[in-house]
Amino acid sequence: MDFNQIKEMMGQAQQMQQQVEQTMAQTTVEGSAGGGAVTVRMNGQKRVLAVQIDPSAAAVGTGPGEASSDLEMLQDLIAAAVNDASRRVDEALQGKLSGMMGGMEWMRGMLGQ
Repeated sequence: MDFNQIKEMMGQAQQMQQQVEQTMAQTTVEGSAGGGAVTVRMNGQKRVLAVQIDPSAAAVGTGPGEASSDLEMLQDLIAAAVNDASRRVDEALQGKLSGMMGGMEWMRGMLGQ
């Protein structure tokens, strides 16, 4: 393998990295919990873009012990919605990026693997 081949491979790898980053930035998913009581929108970089909470889920009880149990439930729903969105990002990117990565087979052949 000569220097020009290596240089070309590095250029193609850099282009692919830019495409992956662009795909991640453009991918948006929603995760939810509690039957839609909490919805989280997240991008492919796993940055939370928005959180929506149904007003009924945000109602905190006024009786003894109700406020803390309602608040704990809401916190659990938020965590579950974030985890659901994260899982959906993984699934969405796996499909989108597997096609792009299939194009890297040429590198394995050139490297003798």
